[in-house]
Amino acid sequence: MVSRVGVMVPRDLPVDEVLGYAQRAEELGFDELWVVEDLGFRGGVAQAGAVLARTSRITVGIGILPAGARNAAFAAMELATLAQLFPGRVIAGIGHGMPDWMRQVGAWPASPLTLLEEYTIAVRTLLRGEPGPASGRYVKVEGVVIGEKPLVAPPVVLGVRGPRSITVAGRVADGVLLAEPAAPPYVEAAVRQMGGGTRPAGAGRPSDAGQGERELEVITYDAAVVGDDGRAARDLVRPGLAWIGEPDWAPHLAAMPFAEDLARHRRASAGPEEFAATMPDEWVRELALAGTADDVRAQIAARHAAGATSVVMIPAEPDRLDSLNCLARVLPH
Repeated sequence: MVSRVGVMVPRDLPVDEVLGYAQRAEELGFDELWVVEDLGFRGGVAQAGAVLARTSRITVGIGILPAGARNAAFAAMELATLAQLFPGRVIAGIGHGMPDWMRQVGAWPASPLTLLEEYTIAVRTLLRGEPGPASGRYVKVEGVVIGEKPLVAPPVVLGVRGPRSITVAGRVADGVLLAEPAAPPYVEAAVRQMGGGTRPAGAGRPSDAGQGERELEVITYDAAVVGDDGRAARDLVRPGLAWIGEPDWAPHLAAMPFAEDLARHRRASAGPEEFAATMPDEWVRELALAGTADDVRAQIAARHAAGATSVVMIPAEPDRLDSLNCLARVLPH
């Protein structure tokens, strides 16, 4: 099994620090660098192109492109261009997008799951240089061909949460991207929901036939702090856990042994800040990548053992560049 470690470019990192941050992540030895596309911040494709051009080795992931925000043919064209310019260094994350944001821009469909499945099939088909599939309910790119076909089609993973969406990822995508928190029980559940860690030849789209059995990507995000004092590091990561008690995060927590206690704690808290600040230390240990370097290496290893192919660290301290240097202490040298 592939076992990679990546780091995220924080969505609110000052723009004049983004390229230097990317270069430093590569110098430190991270395998992957993930950029974020959240409404009101920065575009994912533009960020990916900029950091790919400034680096030479590191793989760049886009997490995520909301399916309702772009025509599938134009999204495939953008991704194909990145993959041509930087072969083997791009991973494309696609998802539903946050419902409130998508409704705000008039792009939330009546059936998000149908859109996501049609969109994923279309984008992957076009990236292989094949004519677009038959028109569906939402995606209509039949017969379209992306003439500038990349030598290596970038993997397309679905950034989704719930079991039905994860099942779709196993059926039509190259894997899944699990947002934070992605503790080992959630990773294990996702692997099961995808039907296991591999897809046999011919599964999904007919044009996948002949490619042989291949490992599906299972990429995880988690808030991260590494320090000399493990308890102090876990206290610093708490703000990154403030929203996990909200209903949208229920799939992440369902398999945790303290799920019911956490739900009660959320109901008893005055708000997200109090919820995170008063959470027991043992919960923080399970729900984040936080502690000493040895603690965090063990937490990363547990996610890999559960089926993650890549564990992505989200810097949770205010000084992001200094935090990046600290997070790199967990990397093999």
